[in-house]
Amino acid sequence: MDLWHGAQGDWETAQEELAAAGVTDGLPVVPPTPARVEQMLKLHGYAADEMVAKLPPLLGAATWESIAINAVMAGCRPEYLPVVGAAVEALAADEFNLTGIATTTGSAAPLVIVNGPIASEIGMNAGGNALGPGNRANATIGRAVSLVLRNVGGAIPGELDMATLGQPAKYTCCFAENEAASPWPALHVERGFAATASVVTVVGAAGIVEVVDSCSNRPGELAQTFAQSMLIAGSAGSSGLLGGGEPLIIMPPELAMVFDRGGYTKEQAKAAIYERAVMPPDRLSPAVREHLLTLSATAGTGRAVAPLRVAMQPADVMIVVAGGVGVKAAYVPTWGGTTRAVSRQIRRG
Repeated sequence: MDLWHGAQGDWETAQEELAAAGVTDGLPVVPPTPARVEQMLKLHGYAADEMVAKLPPLLGAATWESIAINAVMAGCRPEYLPVVGAAVEALAADEFNLTGIATTTGSAAPLVIVNGPIASEIGMNAGGNALGPGNRANATIGRAVSLVLRNVGGAIPGELDMATLGQPAKYTCCFAENEAASPWPALHVERGFAATASVVTVVGAAGIVEVVDSCSNRPGELAQTFAQSMLIAGSAGSSGLLGGGEPLIIMPPELAMVFDRGGYTKEQAKAAIYERAVMPPDRLSPAVREHLLTLSATAGTGRAVAPLRVAMQPADVMIVVAGGVGVKAAYVPTWGGTTRAVSRQIRRG
């Protein structure tokens, strides 16, 4: 997409012209004037024409300029741009399967997790309401990623984005891990990066399910609650119970500390949840059971229908600590069992 060359102060005209051009998400945007885009690029020394990624589904050229244009429209401050760029780079990785996520009739959307020093430097929210409104960095970084997917990748609703319902995360979904309140190594450390590195991880989120357990105070009990919350029969029809994805649990610090006080490492917490997350095939309709049998045979997994698990192995269950006071958690199923989380280190220019 192009820069907007209208008058700097003509806000109303800009809204109408940009909406008519089909480059907005339906909400008002900041006009991407040359001055605003140049300011964003100049802060980091990025070359406007440097290619960051070829972005599915249309393999559009995500250059630093095109990313900056969408970041400006989303309302990003210039210092957020490296985070947006790293997320775009991660989206383009084959294992993320952006072509599938961007064009499915399902409701999949990119969920962006930020780790490392940059999260606090730019004022991201990792505490209370981390998945909700009120924080500019969280809101606009996630929105910028979604706008890039639309305007550069070509995932326009009704054209290539064929979602039957969609979900609010298609507007924005971005938060930082609450590393300071976590008893465990942070997500990016777990995935092989230095603790001092700033890293973005993208997840193909099929939705967000609240998990509430205000009673359990032992790790095994809490693991049971998480496990049973993950066994959603409706996800079986899209192969979500064949174990191909990386389901995500967003766990508030209070619940993480229940595991920690019980002597559980993050790996042990994952294993406890995984072992309990088994769905009896008779909970599914006969047609869905037959569908899973066919998928299993086609994939050559040899797993038939039983046991039905949310992941292939305990390590594939992702746990990220975020949120404030309270015991409300979230389960994020990943799309169709065919997407893997991807992490990229943030380049500062």
